[in-house]
Amino acid sequence: MSDDVQVISQPASVGESAYQKIRSDIIFGRLPPGRKLKLDRLKADYGASVSTLRETLNRLHSERLVVAEGQKGFEVAPVSIANLREIAALRQLLECRALEQAFRAGDMEWEGRVVAAHHRLARMEEQMAQGDRDHTEEWKRYDWQFHQALISACGSRMLIDNHAAVFDKYLRYQMIALSFRGDIAAEEHALLLQCALERDSMRACEVLRRHVAGGVEHALATGTIS
Repeated sequence: MSDDVQVISQPASVGESAYQKIRSDIIFGRLPPGRKLKLDRLKADYGASVSTLRETLNRLHSERLVVAEGQKGFEVAPVSIANLREIAALRQLLECRALEQAFRAGDMEWEGRVVAAHHRLARMEEQMAQGDRDHTEEWKRYDWQFHQALISACGSRMLIDNHAAVFDKYLRYQMIALSFRGDIAAEEHALLLQCALERDSMRACEVLRRHVAGGVEHALATGTIS
């Protein structure tokens, strides 16, 4: 790109902004499972027209984050143990495949992204371990960023996008259960970093499967998911 060419970021449209906000509110539990999504209320909360909101909810319905109730409208998708296990299995499958490709192709810039993302996550995990629950959303964002950094060199946009969509659904369950496993999860993240720097994809997948399975069982142990 030429030095004299300036890239001007365009502001998000009203529809896109509403979509991102509602989606985030569902994933982070601000809109809990089963919540009725009344268009008039959403119009006041998100500053979009009824027609725009209807399009947004149909879009979220296609992602299975919202359920359409026929003539009754929409509601936030329910949760279930079976669905959590299915999402976890799909995440393991996609992330292991992406890890293998990323570890083969990753360069020094990729290593830098992974190390930086892990540093942020580790610092936040330290705060969480000390009882700080005021930054739960920030902690999960750093968790998401670390796992995305790990697979960012896989070379497949489709794989990265599909993983991100599945990870978001998995994250939603963690937010509903407020599931934090403390030192165990932090140690697994440190092991994943070590595997990345050593390009040991086989061990990384073993750690990842244990990491995800442990997250599922810990979330279920809270009793908040039925």
